[in-house]
Amino acid sequence: MKKKSPRSQAASELSQSTKVKKAEAKYEKAKKDSPPGEGGRFKAMKGVLKAKGAKDPGALAAHIGRKKYGAKKFGKMAAKGKG
Repeated sequence: MKKKSPRSQAASELSQSTKVKKAEAKYEKAKKDSPPGEGGRFKAMKGVLKAKGAKDPGALAAHIGRKKYGAKKFGKMAAKGKG
């Protein structure tokens, strides 16, 4: 296995940081533009979590949503967003 040089490692960390910042900016815009329950915020949150390296960003975003809104309310919003 080939090790990354310090220079290439720093470049990949920089690009990772840039991806996270862009995803967070999209999420902030979605928070302002889309009301809860339509799926825009959820999609943006998944993008942020993916940029941060989550293995399953959809499941993590759902967990965060259930914790924030409660299982009942989040379930209603999920059903509204799907159909």
